[in-house]
Amino acid sequence: MIDEQRSANPVLRLFVWISFFGVILRFVDIWAIAAGYSLPRIGSVGFTLIFSVFSLLHASSVLGWRRAVWFLVITVVVSWLFEEIGVATGLVYGHYHYSMQLGAKVGAVPLIVPLAWFMMIYASWIVARVLMQGAGNPTSRLSSIAVSLVASAVMTSWDVVMDPGMAHQGTWVWEQGGLYFGVPFQNFVGWMLTTFTVYLLATVLLPRSEGSPRQAPLSRLYAGLPVLAYALVAADRVLIASVPELHVVAAFGMGFLAMLAILRLILSPEPLSLEL
Repeated sequence: MIDEQRSANPVLRLFVWISFFGVILRFVDIWAIAAGYSLPRIGSVGFTLIFSVFSLLHASSVLGWRRAVWFLVITVVVSWLFEEIGVATGLVYGHYHYSMQLGAKVGAVPLIVPLAWFMMIYASWIVARVLMQGAGNPTSRLSSIAVSLVASAVMTSWDVVMDPGMAHQGTWVWEQGGLYFGVPFQNFVGWMLTTFTVYLLATVLLPRSEGSPRQAPLSRLYAGLPVLAYALVAADRVLIASVPELHVVAAFGMGFLAMLAILRLILSPEPLSLEL
């Protein structure tokens, strides 16, 4: 099937590279503004759109269009349901609500939020695949569950440095506060649960097609682009944080995971498998 001829399409790869450079330019813009240069600011919504396009295009070149789109659909549906239940009841992440900073909402959740989940979930999944490379049979259910668990932790590490700053800016409000810079511990448990649910459903609902043509070899640089994007986010949080203590958290949380994944990409002699 054409959809399974993943990496053979040079046009798709070109657009992956263009969108990745868009992600880079966003950080260059932010860092230049922080250094005192007067440039148009790309806000949270713009950044999410750029990163989401990159994630979908990269996923399409790795998994095939159908599976990439279904990965997106699973992420959007699950994250929106968890968020909607969370805002309404406080049972998932704690008691919180969104302001209008992220734009229009579906129910109590801004439209952009499920896309933000997708961009983070996909990048975190690639980081986990790189970190877990060689740990068991990548096609086994046990390995898939292990990767899903690690990816959930990688994803939650992102929120550990993101959530306090976004709440400080008024993007969302923790109504009863919390011990971690005003964020409740329950929030991070909820992130693990939401993310693990997405990965598990994707693994079960998007099995490998046994009869499909095999994917052409991916260069480590190309396969690892989402790792580099994750590393850029980590670097951004190390350099710029609205809560000063988060510089340290970012360096030894996201930054440490990004460093391990990059070193694994550079040093591991094994072919990189990115199959679900």
